[in-house]
Amino acid sequence: MVALDGPSLGKMLDDVAVGKIQLPDFQRQWKWDDDRIRALLATVTLDYPLGVAMTLDTGGEAQFKARPLHGTPVTAGTVPEQLLLDGQQRLTSLFQALRSDRPVETSDARNKPVKRWYYIDISLAVQEGAERDEAIRSVPDDRIARGVFGRTVMDLTTREAECAHGFFPLNLIFDAEATGKWQRTYVSGGEDRWDAWSLFQAKVIDVVKGFKVPLIRLPKETRKDAVCSVFERVNTGGVVLNVFELLTATYAGDVEYTREHGKDFSLSQEWLETKSALSNAYPVFGSIDKESRQETGLTSLDFLQSIALVQTWQRKQQFFAASPGAGNPPAVSCKRRDLLHLPLTDFTTLAPEVTRAFAWTGRFLASQYVFRERDLPYGSQLVPLAAIATLLGDVLKEHSVKEGLARWYWCGVLGELYGGVTDTRFVRDVEQVVAWLADGGPEPDTITEASFQEQRLHRLTSRNSAAYKGVNALLMKDGAVDWLYRDEAVSAQNLTGWSIDIRQVFPKAWFTRHSADDARMASIVNKAPLSYQASQTIGANSPSVYLAALEKASGISSDWLDDVVGTHHIDPGTLRADDFGAFYADRTQRLLGLVERAMSKAAVRDGAAIDVA
Repeated sequence: MVALDGPSLGKMLDDVAVGKIQLPDFQRQWKWDDDRIRALLATVTLDYPLGVAMTLDTGGEAQFKARPLHGTPVTAGTVPEQLLLDGQQRLTSLFQALRSDRPVETSDARNKPVKRWYYIDISLAVQEGAERDEAIRSVPDDRIARGVFGRTVMDLTTREAECAHGFFPLNLIFDAEATGKWQRTYVSGGEDRWDAWSLFQAKVIDVVKGFKVPLIRLPKETRKDAVCSVFERVNTGGVVLNVFELLTATYAGDVEYTREHGKDFSLSQEWLETKSALSNAYPVFGSIDKESRQETGLTSLDFLQSIALVQTWQRKQQFFAASPGAGNPPAVSCKRRDLLHLPLTDFTTLAPEVTRAFAWTGRFLASQYVFRERDLPYGSQLVPLAAIATLLGDVLKEHSVKEGLARWYWCGVLGELYGGVTDTRFVRDVEQVVAWLADGGPEPDTITEASFQEQRLHRLTSRNSAAYKGVNALLMKDGAVDWLYRDEAVSAQNLTGWSIDIRQVFPKAWFTRHSADDARMASIVNKAPLSYQASQTIGANSPSVYLAALEKASGISSDWLDDVVGTHHIDPGTLRADDFGAFYADRTQRLLGLVERAMSKAAVRDGAAIDVA
């Protein structure tokens, strides 16, 4: 049962100071600026509602690595009694401003890091009708307020100077002895100050000391997924907390691992090393920056989902082995809750296997002529592919299995089946593809459901389209040769050096000259993987003109160049005749044949489905 509490602010700050209240390590760093801190202090000194804080009692299922609030003098290794789920910004700000003997580390209006001491102007604080915000003042860490040209406006470097200006340092407010000494110096400055101090004591000091913090305390029995869900709902930082961050904190808090290995398990470091190795070997997986940890391509979530698919598949097989014929087996799944409940022992066992499977996936994609991250049709399809590769194991060495996987892969790409919600398809593909290839089961749904229509080919105009990237990869896989660098087919070795990209066969200028507003101009049918140098020769010329220029520049015969053009599934005669209509109609059928061979099934052509020969 959730407990509702209202401890005093002083008690909570005391608990923060000694580490009884700490943060779960997945919490992001404190980041409030000077203006917000001043507004917060005004709120507390007026006893205005602060907003509810939320903590979780430690010692239950949800074991997260903890860390002290920023700026607190907590001894290393201190075990907290509560983890702060909501209220980090407020409590950190209040601790540093009201309880610390060091200046507050914050930022100014330009987001520049600064250090500030916070004071309250006694005369303004006790004045009827005065704005409390104006009474809260912050000064630099040297306690000297400066105006234009750096001139000193106010020097608060001594207690006497603070008292002379009537500026009470707010970090003394919970220290009765220090406050008493400051008071004696202050009132010694004149008889009228006794009345001011009495009002200040009642209006500010007593108010702050009596301030109650609305607090929700979650019991230690609260489930881990519930804790994470609650945290996301109350998190107002604008950045959604991801599963990887939660697991990082969970694994780092695994007491048994720490006891056995003498250190915490670092999921973030494990992933950095894994992603770096994969990316260096296979550019299709993107990159990761070792300093900022910013990454592209294959993500930590992809990796975790693949592990979860393997783990839950194995769990299901174990259930059937132990209870043949029993109903209600555990499901194969990779949803958020499965990741949050992935034991560290299972992760450390499966991660090396899945890493090897991703390396195999990198080689497999290269064999399908998908070499770079930008050319990968579906990043999401990597998740089930790596899981399937893990579960198939040595069966992957069989030629028929690799061919089957290639067929499944291209059906997913060209059928465009991985563009929406994918969790359900992940599960079906892992179970069905493994059963199909390892045990001779029926074809998976991704193959039976996939279809490709001729009209879709005409609409493939964006390089962001999976099928668009897929057709380009199939052209290279089928032996496309560059029109300028003709000694060898396009490959991983020359893709970057030759600046191979998808370029128009009939250039845009040709359509402009012929006053043709033709939507087919941007279709993949009118494009081919060609080098930058070849595209420079093409320029704005008609095909007949640039083909002649290519022959002259290289000193080759027309027949030889026609053979090179033909490797792109193009009838060179239609180019030499500058007949776009004939070129487009002919190449459409050739590309449909290429698609059909990859999917091993008929395409739906205009009017009818044609069987693959």
